[in-house]
This record gives sequence, structure tokens and C-alpha cells, in this order.
Amino acid sequence: MDRSEVSLERMRSFVRVAERGNLSAVARELGVGQSSVTRHIRELEQAVGVPLLTRTTRSVTMTEEGRRYYADCVQILRLVEHAGDEARSARGAPAGTIRISCTAAFGVLHVSRLIFAFQDRYPDVSVDLNLTDERVDLVREGVDVALRLGPLAESSMKLRSLGQSRRLLVAAPDYLARCGRPARPQDLASHEGIRMSNVAGSDVLVLQGRRGGRHQVPFTGRLRVDHGLAAREAFAAGRGIGPTHLWLVHDLLAAGKLERVLADYSPPPVPLSLLIVPERSGVARVRLLVDFLAEQIARIPGIEKAQSGRRQS
Repeated sequence: MDRSEVSLERMRSFVRVAERGNLSAVARELGVGQSSVTRHIRELEQAVGVPLLTRTTRSVTMTEEGRRYYADCVQILRLVEHAGDEARSARGAPAGTIRISCTAAFGVLHVSRLIFAFQDRYPDVSVDLNLTDERVDLVREGVDVALRLGPLAESSMKLRSLGQSRRLLVAAPDYLARCGRPARPQDLASHEGIRMSNVAGSDVLVLQGRRGGRHQVPFTGRLRVDHGLAAREAFAAGRGIGPTHLWLVHDLLAAGKLERVLADYSPPPVPLSLLIVPERSGVARVRLLVDFLAEQIARIPGIEKAQSGRRQS
């Protein structure tokens, strides 16, 4: 086999195996059999004349030659994609697939409909929308863009701040009729709290006063959930009182199905950010989607735009 057998298809298989470290996962991602991925790697190694991967029964890792070759492959594949973008832009029609990861409840209630609108505007763009509250590894999972709620650790990803997600305390009218309306933060200790099991420290509720001051209140209850939509249902069903994002319950508040509690106090807002894989930030369709989401998300109730509005990297 000569160097002419170094095809883009084999390069893509190698790059994804190098990133994911798992042949079967890459086969599922590419929609081919594992034997095809194995063959691509073998033929590529034969073409370049050096081993690129070290395989064991439990893992796949790059050799030293593989690490150098991987960096070059990423650059080549990026140039190929950029050339395709440039050709398509001549007729004003971005095309291809964008992979997005988004926190689940926000994705169901808001981001999904924004994706529909984006695809109506750009019908040749396909979107894979992954809804999860887990912090996935963007490169490993082949994700281009991630919407994240909460503080972020240091990352090599490009960061675009979308602002702050405002939070408040809510309960259903029938719950308040049965159990009484708290008049001060300390009263919450005697109420049935609805807590998030995937949020650390949910047994203590931190509130900021409108006139200043910070309050920490013991917060307990018989129901804990790990999904925002489950918390929404619990509030509406009158199961208790608790903190929530305004975007999660705005329609229920407007319809009178929920009421704000302790309006002079609120949990601290939570940062909302877009993370973009640096190698994907220059792809035309990804850039268009990032700008579209940033513009549209700023209009969602409870999302308070970052004061500077600047992009960071």
C-alpha cells in the first residue's frame, strides 16, 4: 500500500479513535461496523509506515508518532471542511452537521425551538442535539458547541458568556394555602422543600436580600429530583417550595399556577455560557449557530445579558 491510500475517510476514523479511545464507540458514531474502523486504522498505519495506536483489551492510546500525526490530521481535516464552507458560501448555503450539548430542561423548553428556527433559516444544516446535565468532554464526544449553566472550570474551549440565569423561590397556590406563606427566610426551615439531588449543598439554601445581606437557611424535604422538568412538575403539583430558574417556570407564573415566594430574597443567579471547540469555531455553520443562539437566548425570560457582552477565549 502506498501513500495514495491515505484517504480522508481513514484520517477521520483515526482522529475520532484517538479522541475517544474506543473503537466500538467510534463505529457507532460513524454508523459503520467496528471491523470497518479497525480496517481504516490498519490501512492508514500501513500507508504511513508507522504504528499510530497502541491497542489493549481495555483501551486504545496514541503512540508518539500517532500524536504527531494526529495534530497534522486535525489541521488537514479542518482545511478540507473550511474549503467546503467557502465553496458553499458562494451560493449562500451553509451545510453539514452541528453537534450540540445542552443542559436538559433548558434544551427541552427553549433551545429545541431555537434549533427549529435555525434550521428553517438554513435548511441544509443538520443538528444533533444532546440533552444532558452531565459535563461531557466536547472533543471526546465529538461535540461542537455546549450550552452550560453554572460556573466553569478552566478549559481550553472558547467561551462566550450569554449572561446570568435569574433564580427565585416558587410554590403553588394550593401548597401555600395548606402550609402557609413564609414571611422571612428562616421560615423556610419548616416547609417542605423540593431539592435537586445533582446540586451539591442543596440542604442549605443561600438567599440574597434585595436590600443587601446574605442568608443561609437549612432546607429539607421528602422529595429530591435530578432533573429540572421533574422539579417543575413537583412545584406545579403543590409538592413543596423551592428555588428555580425563571426560564423554567415563567409560563406557570404567568398562568397563576405558581406564585413567587419571598419576593425580597432570591438565590444567586447562575452563569449561562456557550463553550465552543476551538477547531470548530471557524466553521461557517457553527459560527452562524453560535451567533443565532446568543441573540435569541438573550430574549428568554430570566436571562440577564452579561454587562460587557464580550467574547473570551
